[in-house]
Amino acid sequence: AAQGWTGADVNVVSRPMAGAGVAAVTGLREDGSLETAVYDLAKGRRLWARPATMVGRLTGMGVQPPAVVDGPGGGVVVALEPQRTGRWKATLVARDARTGAQKWARPVDSTFGPVGCGAGVCVSEFTARKNARFVVLDPATGRARWKMAGIAEVEWADASRAVVFRMAGHPSLEARDLASGRTLWSFPVERAVGGRVNLSGGWAFGALTGPSDVLVGYLAPYQGGRRGALSAFGFFGLRLGDGKPVWTRKRLLRVYPSANPAVALIARQVTAAGAYGGFEQLDPRTGRTTGAIAADKAPRTPWWVSFPADLSKLGFLAQGRPGTAFALRDAAPADVKGMRAWSFCTMSPSELRISGLRGFYPIAALCAYDVSTGRRIASPGAPPGWYTGAVDGWRVWRDERGALHAVRDAAGGSPGMYGP
Repeated sequence: AAQGWTGADVNVVSRPMAGAGVAAVTGLREDGSLETAVYDLAKGRRLWARPATMVGRLTGMGVQPPAVVDGPGGGVVVALEPQRTGRWKATLVARDARTGAQKWARPVDSTFGPVGCGAGVCVSEFTARKNARFVVLDPATGRARWKMAGIAEVEWADASRAVVFRMAGHPSLEARDLASGRTLWSFPVERAVGGRVNLSGGWAFGALTGPSDVLVGYLAPYQGGRRGALSAFGFFGLRLGDGKPVWTRKRLLRVYPSANPAVALIARQVTAAGAYGGFEQLDPRTGRTTGAIAADKAPRTPWWVSFPADLSKLGFLAQGRPGTAFALRDAAPADVKGMRAWSFCTMSPSELRISGLRGFYPIAALCAYDVSTGRRIASPGAPPGWYTGAVDGWRVWRDERGALHAVRDAAGGSPGMYGP
């Protein structure tokens, strides 16, 4: 039987993070302040909590989660706390994952937040200034191992190297040696999707490992004004070993909700005139189309995209009314009687009332629906693995009310919708 628990004493607003035997989240307190809340992953017992904050985080990135790193000196949880020191606006603090005891602190001016990268802590600092830099820190001491100019986000890492997305006028992906910072390879993403990239549209990455390691990337379009041209967008695959391009598919949109690009690629076409086209399923390793559903299959009435747990079908969910579905393999109409599919709980979430901050929304939760009726399914159980991902067999997620859930029913680790 699956082992699981629920933490109802927190209002989770960030993506949950798991590792080092704990689950850690950023929660919103009733007074509008943020907190870092840490739970025992095996038993669900709340271990400790500390005040949290954000300084310099872009609203489109959502509320930053804490970083969980299981290093040689033991597990640590690293988060931004509202400790002002002179001209510094906040403090990056590493605490023992089990006890919450402080291990080290680092003053911060502005940052997107810390992330675990291999056995290190990676963070972009001075993100609101021209002298922005990316730093790799020792999780045990907080000492900087190496740094580089500019802003970057970690998209994949193992014990020895990390692939970072460098956010600049001409953004690029770079593989770096985690011990020395030496550049292993670099790839300008405009080579894959074309010029005029605008990062305001968003991005997503996922890595497939095995016989042929591939990093799958996606850049979303951005439109300046109602009649402005779309920025370059699409999917591409690079070899993790040397950064060489494997495939490119331009003018395809990522469908939401959806699996991590490394798990399953389901996209929608955009015509040269800017109109929506049909749906395609791609092989993440080759970029080839493995299934297609024509645009005229979509209902004329309002609908939401939905998927069953096994991602075998694409459902057009109609709220409170019968919907339709088609098999992704051959576009054959699917029998929707009793068909359970997952989609967003709401398409119009409420803005979070965070003291001193505006424009942030909670991480989107999934709900189960009966496609044949368009109604929600009560008590459907855990959402699918393609949404939650897994860490050491544990799947951790936030429900629409903000409660934290965990269940151990998977094998190993896998990336979820919002990342590794």
